[in-house]
Amino acid sequence: MDEYFDALPGLFMRNIPTFANSNSKGLISEEGFMKIFKFGGASVNSVERIRNVGEIIQSYKGEKLLVVISAMGKTTNALEKVTEAFFSQKLEEALSLFAKVKQQHLETARQLLTDSLPACEQQLKEFFTEAEWLLHDSPVREYDYYYDQVVCIGELLSTALVSHYLNSIGIANQWMDVRDIIRTDDNFRDAGIDWTYTQSKVNEVIIPSFSVTNIILTQGFIGATDENESTTLGREGSDYSAAVFANMMDAVSQTIWKDVESVMNADPKEFADVQPIHELNYNEVIEMAYYGAQVIHPKTIKPLQNKGIPLYVKCFLQPSLEGTVIHGKSLKQLPPIIVLKQNQVMIEMSSRDFSFVGEHHVSHLYSLFEKLKVKPNLTQNGAISFLCVMDDHTDRIEKLALEASSLFDVKVLKGLSLLTIRHYDTTILEKMVNAKSILLRQQTPETIQVLMTSVTK
Repeated sequence: MDEYFDALPGLFMRNIPTFANSNSKGLISEEGFMKIFKFGGASVNSVERIRNVGEIIQSYKGEKLLVVISAMGKTTNALEKVTEAFFSQKLEEALSLFAKVKQQHLETARQLLTDSLPACEQQLKEFFTEAEWLLHDSPVREYDYYYDQVVCIGELLSTALVSHYLNSIGIANQWMDVRDIIRTDDNFRDAGIDWTYTQSKVNEVIIPSFSVTNIILTQGFIGATDENESTTLGREGSDYSAAVFANMMDAVSQTIWKDVESVMNADPKEFADVQPIHELNYNEVIEMAYYGAQVIHPKTIKPLQNKGIPLYVKCFLQPSLEGTVIHGKSLKQLPPIIVLKQNQVMIEMSSRDFSFVGEHHVSHLYSLFEKLKVKPNLTQNGAISFLCVMDDHTDRIEKLALEASSLFDVKVLKGLSLLTIRHYDTTILEKMVNAKSILLRQQTPETIQVLMTSVTK
């Protein structure tokens, strides 16, 4: 779950209150400042990587750390397939797919552990049973509910493995089920946090535990309702979970450990000539996330910004590298930051009688966007037409076009690319749009967006 750009649905920050900027709660001990670490799936996707996590944590010996860990490697994807099979009432297929997840984690435990293996296996089996109890039933609720009950198991399994391993090599830590701490609503797959209740549990459970241990290890991405039903905070939400804890514990910093040397000015999977950016501010990262640069989970920044907590992005493969720090200070002379979104769809909606497309029509369209859970990446409102550009989720696009056709003539054009460049200049723009046909262009002094086809001029 920890690719270079942690992509997540829900680029807009919602339900995050503003907090006073102070450390008045007294949650920082006399022995040292609290730090929050988050390790993503790539950092724990093998025995060697888990051992590496142990080495990193050991290098912070004596410091108080709350460590948030994601599911191993591609476990979330595997559990999604389990959920899909179950919801399609393919019981044998669902159980077979889940058996592979079980085997992977049990084999990892056997390679990591000796004396503590039986205790770890017992904990893993309790989580297996939690999922299998559901998988032997028949679906009677919505898909998103079952998604959260099954997919959350990935984080529980990975953190159990890492916790037992750390204890086995002398890094004492306390494992916690984050579902006992983070209370959410029942908006499954994109749950909103009950900040008041969660803060009370942090004060009641987590803070006192640091009097007996320097390291608490828990899960990202998940929480639970007041009826003890598992929820998730949005795909790749572990960064956000860590930021919630950083805010509530007045942490001195949050560090996200990734498999790249720092934040880059473009996705290295898309571009060969990328530059490291060693310093960013909160506003810039929010802008980058809004336009689709999947650097940091978009909801992560606000809880940190509210308390002025710096966010570090460090390389777990080479911890000595400088990495990137994200803070609230002003910055100048940033390099061009490039975001290229492929598989884009342009939908053109035009009035049938040449009447103006006014506020009423636009309001109706945005209600449709919310209803169908689609987010325009670019919009343009003309006198008699409205254009929007979106990711190509075929089923949602078809539903949107169908519903919009009750008011408009609708045209859909697929197979497009949306290029966004912040801090652009003429040279970089010409290089990027070379040999492309431009369909739409919008720009401000800071940012330019160009919708393109691959057709040679």
